[in-house]
Amino acid sequence: MLPTEEEFDEEDIALYEHHRIAVDKGQSLVRIDKFLTEKVANATRNKVQQAIDNGFVLVNGLPTKSNYKVKPFDDIRVMLPKEPRDTEVIPENISLDIIFEDAYLLVVNKPAGMVAHPAHGNWTGTLVNALVYHFQQLPEMKGNVGRPGLVHRIDKDTSGLLVIAKTEEAMTGLAAQFYHHTIERTYWALVWGDFQENEGTITGHVGRSAKDRKVMDVYPDGSQGKHAVTHWKVLKHLRYVSLIECRLETGRTHQIRAHMKFLGHPLFSDAMYGGDKIRKGTQFSKYKSFVENCFQIMPRQALHAKSLGFVHPITKEKLFFESSLPDDFQGVLERWENYVQFE
Repeated sequence: MLPTEEEFDEEDIALYEHHRIAVDKGQSLVRIDKFLTEKVANATRNKVQQAIDNGFVLVNGLPTKSNYKVKPFDDIRVMLPKEPRDTEVIPENISLDIIFEDAYLLVVNKPAGMVAHPAHGNWTGTLVNALVYHFQQLPEMKGNVGRPGLVHRIDKDTSGLLVIAKTEEAMTGLAAQFYHHTIERTYWALVWGDFQENEGTITGHVGRSAKDRKVMDVYPDGSQGKHAVTHWKVLKHLRYVSLIECRLETGRTHQIRAHMKFLGHPLFSDAMYGGDKIRKGTQFSKYKSFVENCFQIMPRQALHAKSLGFVHPITKEKLFFESSLPDDFQGVLERWENYVQFE
C-alpha cells in the first residue's frame, strides 16, 4: 500500500517514479487505469489503481478516480513506487561535527548538502552512512529500517543540529519527547520582505500540494495535512529581507518553508518555494547583481537549525545546544547588513 497523505515524507519522494503524460489529440476515451497500464513501463493495473486511490495520479492538476475516461489533451502526472532496495547501510568514513556525546546519545551539526539517510538517488554519502561507520549497533525506530540512530531529521539543504540515539532506551525516550512536542528547537531563517510586527505565530495544517507533490501547502481550514504551529520573531530588519528565528511547536515536513511562503515571506534562495527570485527591492541593475551574487554564495534555502534542547532520556538532565551559522549563511547575512548600512 502506498503511503497516505499524512505518512508521506520528503525523502520518500525519491522512492517513486515520476511520469508526466500529455494525451494526444486523437486519443479515444478509455479508463485511466487501463490507459496508464499500457503507457507506463512495468505498471500493473493493481499498482496504478493503488496510486489513484492514494492521490498520486493527477489529471489536469486534480486527483482522479480509476473509472475516469482519459480525454484528448489531458495532462496526467503519475507517481509509482520503485522496486525496494536492500536496507543494508554501507559504512563510510565521513567526518562528523559532534557537538556532544556520551554513552547514550550524540548531537551532531549537519552540513547543508548532506542527506539524513539513504534513499533512492542518495544511497551513499549520507549522515547515516557516516554514523554506522563511527558507531556500532545503533538502534532503529520501528518503521524506520535502514535509518539507525535517527530520531528526527532535517532537509538535505538545511544545516544544523540533530540528536542521534546510541541505545534503544535513549531512542525510546527521545522519540517520546518528539511525540509530545517537548523538544525545544529553534531555526534561523533569512526570508524575503519586512514584517510589520516583530513576532507572531502561524497555525495552519501543512500537507502535500495537490499540484506538485514535492512541495507542501498550508491548509488553514484544516481540510488536509497535519496540524502545524510555528512561532517566529524578527532578529534583524534588513530592508528587503529579514533575519528571523522560528521556534517549532510541531515538526512537519518543510513546515517553516511552507508557513513562511504562506505568509508571503519565502525563504531566501529557496528554489522549491519561490525564494530563488528577487521578491522585494529595486529595479536597479546594481541591486540585481548584488542579490544574484548572494544566490551564488548560498544556492540553497537560508535555513539553519540553530538550537536544540531536550531532557536527557537516561540521566534526566536538561540539555541545550547551539550552533553557529555556517559560512555561506553568515556570508550572505553580512552582505545584506552592509547593503542596508551603505546603500
